[in-house]
Amino acid sequence: MSEHAEHAHPNYVKVWAILVGLLILSILGPMIGIQWVTLLAAFGIAIVKAYLVAKNFMHVNVEPRFISYLLLTMLALMALFYAGVSPDVMKHEGSRWAKPDWVAAAAAPVAETLGEHGH
Repeated sequence: MSEHAEHAHPNYVKVWAILVGLLILSILGPMIGIQWVTLLAAFGIAIVKAYLVAKNFMHVNVEPRFISYLLLTMLALMALFYAGVSPDVMKHEGSRWAKPDWVAAAAAPVAETLGEHGH
């Protein structure tokens, strides 16, 4: 007997079918046209799909406990990094900020549709 405890193998076809169903939902979601529904569906489905893959294909649930803690720590550090750099990366003006050509090109059609008053 191995030193690892035996665990039940998931039904991979069932998990695959659920993932395909969620893929179809994530494709059909933007067709509704409601932005908050699209965002909620996209991020909700992405979280569920990531959980299913980690649990069933990566077998994170049968690894030693510290692997789960390590995974959660890395996710927390990634969120902290994003929160720390996003204010600088996402702004489009500043005294030492050079606007890339693609930002100016993307902003030009919007400025034309708004007119001279910016409304």
